[in-house]
Amino acid sequence: MTAIIDYDAGNIKSVEKALQALGEEAVITRDRNVLLHADRVILPGVGAFGDAMGKLHLYGLIEIIHEIVNRGTPFLGICLGLQLLFEKSEESENVAGLGLLQGEIIRIPESNGLKIPHIGWNSLNFPHEGRLFKGIEEETYVYFVHSYYLKAADEGIVKATTEYGVTIHASVEKDNLFACQFHPEKSSEVGLQILRNFIAV
Repeated sequence: MTAIIDYDAGNIKSVEKALQALGEEAVITRDRNVLLHADRVILPGVGAFGDAMGKLHLYGLIEIIHEIVNRGTPFLGICLGLQLLFEKSEESENVAGLGLLQGEIIRIPESNGLKIPHIGWNSLNFPHEGRLFKGIEEETYVYFVHSYYLKAADEGIVKATTEYGVTIHASVEKDNLFACQFHPEKSSEVGLQILRNFIAV
């Protein structure tokens, strides 16, 4: 069973539907016992970094997330969920992130011809082999919606990148922690394969 963390963020139902399409039992919850006993956990979301951290605090989910990760349960952050795993974001400068991974979230710089937020399909490059991308070819396109991007402190954890004016760290993996800046649940068959690979971890 896969638990999807409920902290009032947008886009949670589409993750649930994608998992159900794969035949995976999925539950949207903030119940401590359900989260701690799930086979795997997903932190999805779209929205603002500071607001999201505030909701995680409000619902007592910060300690639970750390406990889940420390137990070795496979954990996937999606979009805002990726950003929250890190230490800080330029979007909310006085708000600490979860600090489970080292790096910072930076605003995509203004650049000729590039719209912000970045909305649409971009191709992935794989600087290091990642378990989420098993059976997926480089230059495959996935769907992004974001104005801020990850610059990980340790480039060894970066499993996928994309270009949008700058090199964006689009997916990371460290031990039982996985994260994607893009939306696998909105990335057609490729995205379903990424979720299938996560379920198989």
